[in-house]
Amino acid sequence: MLFTPVEIKETVDMFLRYKLDIRAITLGVSLLDCAASAGAETRRRIREKLFRLAGPLVRTGREIELEYGIPIINKRVSVTPLALVAAASDDTDYAPYAVLLDEIAGELGVDFVGGFSALVQKGFSEGDRKLIDSIPRALSSTERVCASVNVASTKSGVNMDAVRRMGEVIKETAEKTAARDGLGCAKLVVFCNAPEDNPFMAGAFHGPGEGESCLNVGVSGPGVVRAALEERPDADFDEIAEIIKKTAFKITRMGQLVGMEAAKRLGVPFGILDLSLAPTPEVGDSVARILETMGLEAAGTHGTTAALALLTDLVKKGGVMASARVGGFSGAFIPVSEDEGMAAAVRSGAISLDKLEAMTSVCSVGLDMIALPGDTSAATLSAIIADEMVIGMVNGKTTAVRVIPVPGKKAGDWAEFGGLLGGAPIMPVHSAKSDVFIARGGRIPAPIHSFRN
Repeated sequence: MLFTPVEIKETVDMFLRYKLDIRAITLGVSLLDCAASAGAETRRRIREKLFRLAGPLVRTGREIELEYGIPIINKRVSVTPLALVAAASDDTDYAPYAVLLDEIAGELGVDFVGGFSALVQKGFSEGDRKLIDSIPRALSSTERVCASVNVASTKSGVNMDAVRRMGEVIKETAEKTAARDGLGCAKLVVFCNAPEDNPFMAGAFHGPGEGESCLNVGVSGPGVVRAALEERPDADFDEIAEIIKKTAFKITRMGQLVGMEAAKRLGVPFGILDLSLAPTPEVGDSVARILETMGLEAAGTHGTTAALALLTDLVKKGGVMASARVGGFSGAFIPVSEDEGMAAAVRSGAISLDKLEAMTSVCSVGLDMIALPGDTSAATLSAIIADEMVIGMVNGKTTAVRVIPVPGKKAGDWAEFGGLLGGAPIMPVHSAKSDVFIARGGRIPAPIHSFRN
């Protein structure tokens, strides 16, 4: 007998009761060979290549869902950072590339396309500047396209000119999508140490160091981890560590099965499996509730950072035990609007923006899906980005900022983004200004421990 009745029931419970899912299968596609001197020709080549490689993606995902009974929430495509692809063209505005990607995604049935991106951690090329300038127009005129800009790395330091510009871009993007509570900003991430193989949106792109194409998988399951911990309410931390590690192992094995099968059917290499506890707005599918199950009265109180560090580390350890292909972010996400427990903690006052920043030093990513007052200045947004970038740079980890200054709303109001993006109470920011600090420009140097060659 391959599986015992207990193991079969456990797996069924993971899907039906505890909301385990494959959050995304993401087909990465290199577009470097699509570059041409004429923008129209570049876009023609992009269309042809994506239809050829990504055409079967949605159908393949649905077939696997039906055959294995495993829900796959999103089917996505990530592409080479468009700033690299479009740089050879005669285009001055890159928004038409985003419109093209959005049209292709709609025709293929793909949920999101990531890769309207630039890598500027050490400086700008002309193509980078054009892409960044185009982001507000691109995100306000599309539904499925996601953008990201990597402005810092442990090796290069923090490009403060890019940080300053991204504060302005976020502000402009929010204003252009004001009728939808600044929704465009929910599709825009600012990174430090961005991974090139991330299957999760909005930050996914197919890095220039990647191959021609590959299939990456993102697995979630905070509800499963919480349920496992609830069965042992008196466990000490050694036992909690083993519970989380073993649960992550089981989840990872399931994700690898799906990823390898999808890659095989698509005829592309299997890339990485990102085991990240990525929550949803549904009750019970929350990272914050896992932390509370460990014994915290509310996420955000004293001990929260310690609990989150434990969770993130053990998820990674369990994943690495189960698969040699663990990559991307892997760990625990703490998006406010996408996690009903996090949103509740913010609303009750248990979590502040400063506490979230502390938590990002040990979680998978950073300040994620946070609604801010609409009158937050571009300089303040840049200062928030700068703080988060330095956390990533100094600690040698990926950090990111995805914040939404909601036009016309103030601290304490509610912003609604819909679907998996959820909704969130608007968090206050400090009233003291950072304008002079941000206006200095230049680059914050890399830390001394970056010299490891």
